[in-house]
Parts: sequence; structure tokens; C-alpha cells
Amino acid sequence: QVQLVESGGGLVQAGGSPRLSCAPSGSTYSANVMGWYRQAPGKQRELVASITRGGSTNYAGSRTGRFTISRDNAKNTVFLQMNSLKPEDPVVYYCNAATLGGPMYWGRGTQVTVSS
Repeated sequence: QVQLVESGGGLVQAGGSPRLSCAPSGSTYSANVMGWYRQAPGKQRELVASITRGGSTNYAGSRTGRFTISRDNAKNTVFLQMNSLKPEDPVVYYCNAATLGGPMYWGRGTQVTVSS
């Protein structure tokens, strides 16, 4: 079982630019695709962005341009750089990872709260 651990969340001021990180804990697991999802209160979890081991990226939603996904393959770590955050309800960001034909793993999430 692979445990993904997210970090970098917390309370951020409007306009802030936090960076989230996610890596497998105690494992050398290397995923083909890693991604970030977000879930607002009362809403379904939705894709923010994903990235392949080769660096191909996919962004969803209206945050393209303000969010950037990247990864460090040597450290099996994926990042989400978020810029110009706007005040909104607390959102939980989840990391996921998968290999071709293999299971998909999820982190427990890290909450981001943007204050005005």
C-alpha cells in the first residue's frame, strides 16, 4: 500500500502563492501519472491538474494560468504552485498517483483556506 503525503496547505492571504507538495511516504513508488484534485464543502472532488512522468501536463477548470503542476521524478514528488488565490471557503487539495494498469492512490488531503 502506497501512502501519499501532502504538505503546504494552511491559511493563506488573498493574493498569496502557496506551493503544495506530495510524495509517497517510506516508499520508492514511482507513478506514471500524478495529479491534484480539489474538493470544496458540499461539492464533488474535481481535477485541478495532472502530470505524466515525461512532463506532459493537463489542466482542468478555470484556474489554468494561475496554477502550475510540476514533478521531481528523482524524488517522486509532485508540486502544485498556486498563484493569486482568491478568498473562498476552505478547500481540500488531494494528491493522487497511478501507474499504467495499476491502482490509483490518494493522499489524505491538505486544506487551503484563503483569507480576505
